[in-house]
Amino acid sequence: MTARSIATSASPTTHLIRSTMPTEAPAAPPVAKPARISAWAAFTQPSAWTMFLLGFSSGLPFLLVAGTLAYWLKEQGIELKDITMIASAGMTYAFKFLWAPLLDHWRLPGFGRLGQRRGWLLFAQLGVAVGLVAMALLTPNQLVPFVAATLVVAFFGATQDIAVDAYRIEIAPTSAQGALVATYSLGYRIALILAGAVALILADHVSWTVVYLILAAAMALPVATTLMAAEPDVLRLRPPSWRAAMRESVVDPFADFFRRYGWHLAGVTLLFILLFKIPEQATVGGVMSPFYRDMGFTKTQIGAITKIYGIWIGIAGVFVGGAAVARWGAWRTLGASIVLAGISNLLYLWLLVHPGNLLVLTLVISGENFTLGVLGPPTVAFLSSLVSRQHTATQYALLSSMVNLPGKLLGFFAGGIATATGYGGYFILTVVSIVPASLLFLYLWPRFGRTESPDATELVH
Repeated sequence: MTARSIATSASPTTHLIRSTMPTEAPAAPPVAKPARISAWAAFTQPSAWTMFLLGFSSGLPFLLVAGTLAYWLKEQGIELKDITMIASAGMTYAFKFLWAPLLDHWRLPGFGRLGQRRGWLLFAQLGVAVGLVAMALLTPNQLVPFVAATLVVAFFGATQDIAVDAYRIEIAPTSAQGALVATYSLGYRIALILAGAVALILADHVSWTVVYLILAAAMALPVATTLMAAEPDVLRLRPPSWRAAMRESVVDPFADFFRRYGWHLAGVTLLFILLFKIPEQATVGGVMSPFYRDMGFTKTQIGAITKIYGIWIGIAGVFVGGAAVARWGAWRTLGASIVLAGISNLLYLWLLVHPGNLLVLTLVISGENFTLGVLGPPTVAFLSSLVSRQHTATQYALLSSMVNLPGKLLGFFAGGIATATGYGGYFILTVVSIVPASLLFLYLWPRFGRTESPDATELVH
């Protein structure tokens, strides 16, 4: 599988080179605008299949340090508040922007022979595989080293995400990015089914150690993909200093955002970004796995309904959300979907009075996953509309991290809150949490409701 492209002047990497070392590299000659290709050609190009397999690689470790892990911890008799703290290792993903500059400016010894992007990709993939093997062999019976291995998997999983996103941006022009994101998302969701539903079903028949060893072995396919793929054809020059690199990749994107929107509007907007996905994040963390088990469902039932059926219902919601953005714009769709996704958490109260009822569980998962799917496209479209063309990659990474950070922090304390209030009280609190975001949405309406451009409908995992 090969995937090559030449970075244009709009590339974040090329922008970095010219701004930090303006006298050391001659200006690149004009690059002809790439011709449009058919949808069939876009989805069948080798780079699309490469991204499908790299999407699988990104999705595999995500649940293994969060929701799936919580089932293993529950069976070991670990208390709920401790389960949610340990299963919050996925919070690492929300802080990945902190070390993202390393992947742009430092070539790994040994791995650097593969190139900047593939070197980091292979390093991260091997780190995930080794961490999963360590989790399998240590087991929660050796809790401290087990938690350390979990953090290793989360760190290398987040590092892999940074490398995959950068690789995707550099291997193809803008016109082909939609197909690459789509195939990436498909691979990611298949990995979620494997690490979620399949893992739970297997755990009813074999030990969790065997399950995690099998999933560690599944990383061999992405590793082979990385070794066979081609390094992007991008000219890279080292910045004159680490300070210059940090200023260009971290400081300037923040400064640019506040320059364009002003301190007041930028501050309110960032506060809105921090708050509006809390209800969603509160029901995807470690607290849900013990909840389903306490409701009397087997791991096979939970896996089949929440991890297989639920994922496809979520994909249906994504398509509806994308169509709504095209019809009514990102801002209006975002406001409606925030409310719908938040209110859908009340469905769990229905499950509390019908424990063990598979029909009720199916209906609850249908409602929640569909509304969360609808929320995806307007979220991406809105965040994309805030990004400057000069700092696209960095600003989007920062904004997307911010949108998930509060929910990750809440997930750390979710077990303690649910223990104190009961599951019912916890779900009611998640619904109440949409009120501040809804008020900020109305406050920001005059700015974004009249000026939005519904042109960014790519999907995220």
